[in-house]
Amino acid sequence: MPKPDVAEARAVLVAIASHVSRVSSLRSPHIQGEFHMRVAVVVAAMLFCMPVFAQDVKLKSVTNSIGMELIEIPAGKFTMGSPEGEKDHQEEEAQVTVALTKPFGLGKTEVTQGQWKSVMGSEPWNGQGNVKADKDCPAKYVSWDDATKFCQKLTEIERKSGKLKADEEYRLPTEAEWEYACRAGTTTAYSFGDDEKQLGEYAWFDGNTGGQRYAHKVGLKKPNPWGLHDMHGDVWEWCSDWYGEKLSGGTDPVGPDRGSLRVDRGGGWWGNPGHCRSADCNIRVPSFRSSILGFRVARSQSVQ
Repeated sequence: MPKPDVAEARAVLVAIASHVSRVSSLRSPHIQGEFHMRVAVVVAAMLFCMPVFAQDVKLKSVTNSIGMELIEIPAGKFTMGSPEGEKDHQEEEAQVTVALTKPFGLGKTEVTQGQWKSVMGSEPWNGQGNVKADKDCPAKYVSWDDATKFCQKLTEIERKSGKLKADEEYRLPTEAEWEYACRAGTTTAYSFGDDEKQLGEYAWFDGNTGGQRYAHKVGLKKPNPWGLHDMHGDVWEWCSDWYGEKLSGGTDPVGPDRGSLRVDRGGGWWGNPGHCRSADCNIRVPSFRSSILGFRVARSQSVQ
């Protein structure tokens, strides 16, 4: 299936604008009103679906006070999960339609050891196995609660410095937000297509880490179409959701109200290609800590 062309989308909007101008010259207020209403609906729908048209458009990014770069992810609609015919498809990946009505920021990379230490002042990976200590490697051996506390503390730091508005906060991404950002407008098994032979260009996984049994520096592999690195591989990433047997569809889903297991996404350096797919999901108890698990932060955008 060919990718939608951004230029074509813009041309459609220009054509609509031209027709609006012509209809506006008509004398009948009734005709004008009805036509303008239909145009508004069409334009709104196209703008809401713009992420589909904008697979290859570079998104804006911002850098916060600790040097963390966040990509500004637009609102949009997508199909979450995977089709039954996809290789390594799991029953729990049954597809659902999701609408995300609010834009949000998402870390360009996983949270690094340097960023963790600057906020928390600790090194939970110190002395643990399968770790390369480096400020640019992912922060590991952090539980779901640890990751959440990092987000809360970073929020406090940014608010005190005046860089974060009162209605903005750092947090873990929802599972839907994570997959939406990972796909970046694509519908294939990976954000680069279906050919897992290309995975090594975009991810650290069991097929290219060899004897280096640890997570590697972030940002060394190719990014997805929205400029996010390591969404496939390197370390699994905590999401905010409790695990449910079925994906949560609908508008701005946040997962079940309660549970015993939290969701993590993305695959890792010790994972096979199937675990690195955009739709693949893993689950762990919130207290779990490991060399294969880290996180990236989301930032709620201001509504002002």
